[in-house]
Amino acid sequence: MAGRSDELLIGLVSISDRASSGVYRDEGIPALKEWFARTLASPWRTETRLIPDERPLIESTLVELADRVGCHLVLTTGGTGPAPRDVTPEATLAIADKLMPGFGEQMRRISLEFVPTAILSRQVAVVRKQSLIINLPGQPKSIRETLEGLKDKDGRQIVAGIFAAVPYCIDLIGGPYIETREEIVKAFRPKSAIRPKSTS
Repeated sequence: MAGRSDELLIGLVSISDRASSGVYRDEGIPALKEWFARTLASPWRTETRLIPDERPLIESTLVELADRVGCHLVLTTGGTGPAPRDVTPEATLAIADKLMPGFGEQMRRISLEFVPTAILSRQVAVVRKQSLIINLPGQPKSIRETLEGLKDKDGRQIVAGIFAAVPYCIDLIGGPYIETREEIVKAFRPKSAIRPKSTS
């Protein structure tokens, strides 16, 4: 189904053996939908998938969302640790056209402010065709911190979240122009790439 040309299409993929088999309720996708509802000031919609930690299935799901569904942004949650069943980064790298290592570096930097085990996280980000694909943590609190970054008690940014760079990256790979609510995340673009505020 084709959407509006200015509408951001976001693929949300929760990767969990137990959640996908109904042992417990997935929290990643609801947390992301709630976050985007608060943060995005331009049109968007989502395509969601809940799948087990099976590398071939993760790869085929990412290819489907990028190539056939046409998602501009695909976010995964889960499966990025060192355990044997954690294969999300391997699946993501396997279908990549370009690596975007800065995203993983910044995610670990943010998480290290909270827990020393952040260095065990293997999250990666890649571009496939015209899709930016990012592995996020599994916990809603960590997802929010990773996307928004860290602020002091007065709301000043201490460490930038990764989403500040997402709108310009999507500009560069041919996606729609994304506007955010700046009190949550201020999208960074070079001055030459900033458009006048939409009035819709």
